Amino acid sequence: MSDTTLDLSGWTCPAPLRDQPVVVMGHGGGGALSAELVDHLFAPAYGNEIMGGLADSAALNLGGVRLAFSTDSYVVRPLFFPGGSIGDLAVNGTVNDLAMSGARAAYLSCAFILEEGTDLSTVGRVARAVGAAAEMAGVTVATGDTKVVDAGHGDGVYINTSGIGLIPDGVDIRPQRATPGDVVIVSGPIGMHGVAIMSVREGIEFGVDISSDTAPLGGLVETMLGVTADLHVLRDPTRGGVATTLNEIASASGTGVVITEHDLPVPEPVANACGFLGLDPLYVANEGRLVAFVPRQHADAVLAAMRAHPLGAGAVAIGECVTEHPGMVVSRTRFGGTRVVDLPIGEQLPRIC
Repeated sequence: MSDTTLDLSGWTCPAPLRDQPVVVMGHGGGGALSAELVDHLFAPAYGNEIMGGLADSAALNLGGVRLAFSTDSYVVRPLFFPGGSIGDLAVNGTVNDLAMSGARAAYLSCAFILEEGTDLSTVGRVARAVGAAAEMAGVTVATGDTKVVDAGHGDGVYINTSGIGLIPDGVDIRPQRATPGDVVIVSGPIGMHGVAIMSVREGIEFGVDISSDTAPLGGLVETMLGVTADLHVLRDPTRGGVATTLNEIASASGTGVVITEHDLPVPEPVANACGFLGLDPLYVANEGRLVAFVPRQHADAVLAAMRAHPLGAGAVAIGECVTEHPGMVVSRTRFGGTRVVDLPIGEQLPRIC
């Protein structure tokens, strides 16, 4: 080895740096950069304890009534993909965020941001998809808004939806309630939505059809609550996938999480596609799945009830919550070792929701 001092001043890194002074795509990817943006910019600016909960939806007490309230924006490209569209995502995503508090969605708002020059037939097709998805989810689109931006300043259609729903008495579902001994359950095969988007956007053929899993999860959550109201945590692993969701829960609760790689429900076509693209299925987005932290004494009954529901037929236990390595997620590999499952810095698949 030479003892010559290396001059690092001219070196560059292809990944976005954590102290990036401008917005980069990774800030919207659901990983570490997204978390930093919320923790260090938005949350201090808003300055309230409700925002500090950082759950999928906020649990509010309004005149003695417990409400769940959530908002989300959708900028997916392309607008239509196998298994769904931006319209389906806009409804199901917000309905599912409410369901992760145990609430049944009641009303949605829906705002369209349209790019000048977009075919009205396309806008109509998206609007009909919103209506059909709302009907399927049993929710009413009660109010909305429309804005138009100059040509070249959008991708045709962006959508923002907000939703409210009632939280049943006795239900307290939030990330901070994860407890050592909890069984970690995922409701079905993972990675399908992200791979479906990539296959269409990049024109990649994987030899089999892969469709998005987008679906409203309110009915599945009601089935689970029918077994026990004592569900500790529910999250839908959208941007950043299952890995990011588990890291967020571990961090919020101050506990460790151990998962078993062999038990992860990764469909073979998704595994093959991820291998081809150099992706880890744990970080690929889902739009019709949930992750549950369930007390061990209720885990078998909850799992059986989930499997009896069409949207939980593929549910499996993938790990547990532990006292060791608080705030960290670890995977037991197929070869008998372990690896840390960390938050992604940027994003694997741009604009998947």
